[in-house]
Amino acid sequence: MRSTSPNHTRTMGEKLAHSLEAGDVLVLQGDLGAGKSEFTRGIAKGLGIDGPIPSPSFTIMNVYEDGRIPLYHFDWYRLNSSEELYEMGMDEYLQGEGVAVIEWPSQCPDAVPGDHLEVTLTVVDENTRDIQINSRGNFRKIDWEDII
Repeated sequence: MRSTSPNHTRTMGEKLAHSLEAGDVLVLQGDLGAGKSEFTRGIAKGLGIDGPIPSPSFTIMNVYEDGRIPLYHFDWYRLNSSEELYEMGMDEYLQGEGVAVIEWPSQCPDAVPGDHLEVTLTVVDENTRDIQINSRGNFRKIDWEDII
């Protein structure tokens, strides 16, 4: 699927959110500036979460509990190992009571559950992104055709 603006990227995340359930894990792949946080803002809106959704670059995780199900927004960019993740107790949020969205999963690949939805955002130009979704492991099949 192709997004033509940051707003369109948010809209695509919002539409995907209607297919999400408690315990779902989404892994966002993409370079810096690819739109991972914009996509997550759309997911938050689709889950009924109001207010700003800042990137958790320095806090590692932000929790939002005011939607139809909680959103656990992770940014693992600053982690050096999954051990740090476990020491902070963040692993209990993966496949927990809400939807977990992980940015920069490559920092702790061994902490990513085998069953997850992989969302890859690829920069085409300043405003355009290609966004692909792929079910991994036993994660249920979700296609853009089912969402949009």
